[in-house]
This record gives sequence, structure tokens and C-alpha cells, in this order.
Amino acid sequence: MKGNFLAVDTSGGYLTVIARKDGRVHTLFERDCAAQHSVRLMPAVEEALSALSLAAEDCGFFCAVTGPGSFTGIRIGISAVKGLCAATGAPALGVTSLEALAYTAEGAVLSVVPAGRGFYYVCAFGADKKPVSPPARVDGEELARLAREYPACSYGPLPVPYTEADPAAGLLAAVEAAGEERLGELAAFYLKKSQAEEEREAREARRPAGEGKA
Repeated sequence: MKGNFLAVDTSGGYLTVIARKDGRVHTLFERDCAAQHSVRLMPAVEEALSALSLAAEDCGFFCAVTGPGSFTGIRIGISAVKGLCAATGAPALGVTSLEALAYTAEGAVLSVVPAGRGFYYVCAFGADKKPVSPPARVDGEELARLAREYPACSYGPLPVPYTEADPAAGLLAAVEAAGEERLGELAAFYLKKSQAEEEREAREARRPAGEGKA
């Protein structure tokens, strides 16, 4: 998509903020930012905009990576972009972390995001960067099988051969390739329930029948 924009990615352990103005691009990338997204995001946004003398109201749209990834990180990025959209009246663009990964590789690719506890978020993309399989959460055995069909790409690390991706480059390419028909409301993209939700459901499942009811 053409025009001026600001894009953020807080879905992983890193932080990416990209600003573009009149064809010029300024990228801010911090590799180790997992517990600092809420502290670092807005100063990074201000720094990226300032580097290009780009005012927020001059952005044609704002983009956030919607997941899958860190539940807290995703919410931080989406909330920030929604706030910028509300303040300026500009529309929003959502890009998944799997989609951004796909744009870091040529040809068909298996995008992989580590999901913790031996699981992985995956999606296979064709050479045209369109999904050829639904996004899924898989274990290591299924990941190994898929990695035999498609070359894997990840921000790493993985237990299978893979190409280490550049998060910022993938996000920029995905945003530039997006069409205007994708502008609209932002919504988090989760492939599993949060740990808190899983623990709550487990407690409720162990509760004797009738307990807690009036």
C-alpha cells in the first residue's frame, strides 16, 4: 500500500516500529523487548515519526501486527494503533505475524512462531504469499512433518532446519503488499486461549457439580 504510514509489531520478544513518508522509511528495531513493550512502544513511535518529520495526522493509515504471539504484546500494539486511529481519524491495517514472516522469504514457505511449551503457530504460504493451509497451533512432531513439505522460516529458534527472518523487513513488505480493501477494524488473532483462561477453565472443570450456583 502506498502513502505515509506507521506500523508496529509487539507480538514477539522484539519491538518493531516502521514509519514511511514520501517513499522514505525509518525503522526502529529492538531485539530484546519482551517485558518492555508498554514502556518502549510510544517513545519508539515518537522517535520514528520524528526521524522523518512525519506528523501522526499526516499518516494515511496505522498498522499493528495482530498475532499470533504474545497475548500481552499483541494487546499493547493494537491498543496503541487504535488510539492513533481515533486521534487522527485514519484507518487501521492488521497484519498477522505469520503473514509478515512469509514476506521475508522467496517462494513457498512455512511461517513458524514459537508458542511455548513445545508448541508452534504455523501457516504455509505459496509463492504468491497467499495461505495454502489454515493457521494452526502444532506440536514438535507435526512441525517436523510440515517442515519436510515447506522450507521453514522463523524469528527462531526452532527444533527443525529454518531460515532466520528479519521481523522489520517482513512487516514492511507485508504492509506495502496489502490492498486498501484490508483497511478496517483491528482485532487480535489468537490460535489458543491465554494461560489464565486455560487455568480458569481447568479449575471450573474440577469444581464439583452444583458448586458456586445459587
